[in-house]
Amino acid sequence: MSRLFDLDWQLVADAALMIIAVFFLFLLMSYLLFNPARKMLNDRKEKIRNELETARRDMEEAGSLKQEYEGRLKEIDREAEEILSEARRKALANENQIIADAREEAARILDRARVEAELEKQKVTDEVKREIIAVASLMAGKMVSVSIDAAAQDQLIDDTLKEMGDRTWLS
Repeated sequence: MSRLFDLDWQLVADAALMIIAVFFLFLLMSYLLFNPARKMLNDRKEKIRNELETARRDMEEAGSLKQEYEGRLKEIDREAEEILSEARRKALANENQIIADAREEAARILDRARVEAELEKQKVTDEVKREIIAVASLMAGKMVSVSIDAAAQDQLIDDTLKEMGDRTWLS
């Protein structure tokens, strides 16, 4: 009998043994190589997933911190503006106080100057009165010593007034 592919029981047994051997080799390779490789890939995938989750949480935390710090910065800016406006208000009040003090001092100086001017005017008035009294006594002495007529007496008064000057009588 002639066979088409020349198959015999030995070839079928060898093929079956080879298939079993390949299957066991596949199982052994799967257990020794594929499973550790799968485990390594799964571990790496899990590690990457955890790192992405950690990165996402860190980003959210950074975003919340950023908002918190921006809020704090706004608060600090508001406080700085309040401090500056308070300083401006105090400076303005201080300026107004200084101006009021200067005006009061100027008023006191003017009052003191007026008082001194009045005292000086009183001194001058007293001095003029003394001079008038001195002139009157001189005139009386001259009148007594010389009996003169009315025209001479008027001339004597005019001469005396000219000696004293016009400024004495004007003030």
